[in-house]
Amino acid sequence: MSTIEKDYNTRRPQMVIPEYGRNIQKMVEHAISIENREERNRVAQSIINVMGQLNPHLRDIVDFKHKLWDHLFIISDFKLDVDSPYPYPDKEKIFEKPKPLEYPQSNIRFKHYGKSTEAFIAKAIEMEDGEEKTELIKTIANLMKKSYLTWNRESVDDDLIVSDLKLLSKGQLKLDDSFKLEQTNDILALNVKKKTNTNHKNKNHKNNKNFQKKRRF
Repeated sequence: MSTIEKDYNTRRPQMVIPEYGRNIQKMVEHAISIENREERNRVAQSIINVMGQLNPHLRDIVDFKHKLWDHLFIISDFKLDVDSPYPYPDKEKIFEKPKPLEYPQSNIRFKHYGKSTEAFIAKAIEMEDGEEKTELIKTIANLMKKSYLTWNRESVDDDLIVSDLKLLSKGQLKLDDSFKLEQTNDILALNVKKKTNTNHKNKNHKNNKNFQKKRRF
């Protein structure tokens, strides 16, 4: 008694572009085998029409027909010889590996202050002396204190902030002796409030998602 061997997907050739399904791949393989060029062109156009129907989201892409023809040639492993209304795609260019991204390398003197603080300091140094520059220096100093307390949640000596500001600006930015930084307790309380609000927001967002999920059932 003979047994019929089942045709499992795991035994079939791997699909080049799975989004189109195995039937499209079979249709492309059939088109490749057609000897008559005119008939092969007609079949290729029919395949393009079906591919467009299977993936309507491609219609949102600029020149989506061009994209479909490129996909057709890719599925055929560039073996399909038909008259395309678009230039034949370059196989090497399509499968070319992207170049690794180059990340900007910059050394930060004090990481807990962040790169933005150093940028603010550089901007303040370029400014002419005056009220606007004085206010910016005060803002930078308070920002440094807030950043420090985010990193070290217990306390910070104001003299340390003043010293670090002088160090980062290479002595070009100074605070008035009469200026007082924001109170440590006020900053810590504000950080706690922000964290609490964030937690509540995340919790409400999660509850809303669960509620919407239950409504669907």
